[in-house]
Amino acid sequence: MRKHAWSYAFLVPMVLLFGAFTIWPMIASWWYAFFDWDGVGAATDWVGLANFGEVLGNEMFWQSFWHSFLFSVVAICVEMPLALLFAILLNNRRLRGRNLYRLALFLPVVATTAVIGIVFAVLFDPAGGFVNTILTTLGLVDAPVNFLGSPTTALPTLMGIDLWKGFGITLIYWLAALQTVPQSIYEAARIDGAGPGQTLRHVTLPMLTPIAIVILLLVFQRSLNTFDLVQATTQGGPVFSTDVVPTYIYRYAFDPFIQAPRYGFACAAGVVFGLLTLAITLMQAPLLRSRYKVSAA
Repeated sequence: MRKHAWSYAFLVPMVLLFGAFTIWPMIASWWYAFFDWDGVGAATDWVGLANFGEVLGNEMFWQSFWHSFLFSVVAICVEMPLALLFAILLNNRRLRGRNLYRLALFLPVVATTAVIGIVFAVLFDPAGGFVNTILTTLGLVDAPVNFLGSPTTALPTLMGIDLWKGFGITLIYWLAALQTVPQSIYEAARIDGAGPGQTLRHVTLPMLTPIAIVILLLVFQRSLNTFDLVQATTQGGPVFSTDVVPTYIYRYAFDPFIQAPRYGFACAAGVVFGLLTLAITLMQAPLLRSRYKVSAA
């Protein structure tokens, strides 16, 4: 302890911030979930499990959870394979300008999601937006499409934007994973007469499986908690067709248009959402463990 005293001293600010903005909110959300509390004064109106019962019986909560789950399905089934394909192409050392391509694909990740939401809202505007102007000019549609204002098209449109926004970080995950495959294995495969397709199937993919499990969990967690994009574009509308659990919670806790915020109910919804996320993650464990054992064998 004395030898590393300065090391511990430098860790103190991080520990304090982590405790104040991560640990305490988690504990407080569990505590306030048992109260009918509007956020003003002390929480004194104890309601026990009533908030949890109301959340579980609320159809709008399950609809928003389904929308959040769909974001994860699209990210796992579309974004991950597509990012892997691009990562394999960009990992080719003979490809000229590959660093420039990587930068172009990664730029949306570092851009502020709220700004991206506003920009796409302008691009998809049915009254003179760039996308509708192109579609009508080329004759692909007879009338402008209200991409973000129609219950039919709003959710798929947001999923497409979210896929574009998160594609770069998933690409970086795969590129990092590809660096772990020894070049000697590729050389041995070429000596044995394996072609590009056989090398991909029998060398690259099996070697990536352990890291792919981690990437899958990271992508699942990120996409399931989509909030800022939805809030910046549709606020969960129209008629809650794009409502996700984070916007559902936000509406009850912080929406300025409601007269009496329901912080206790919002906390209960957050706790239920966290437990459901944990349950889905644990449900994947047996399958992922078996795939890992197969690849290791």
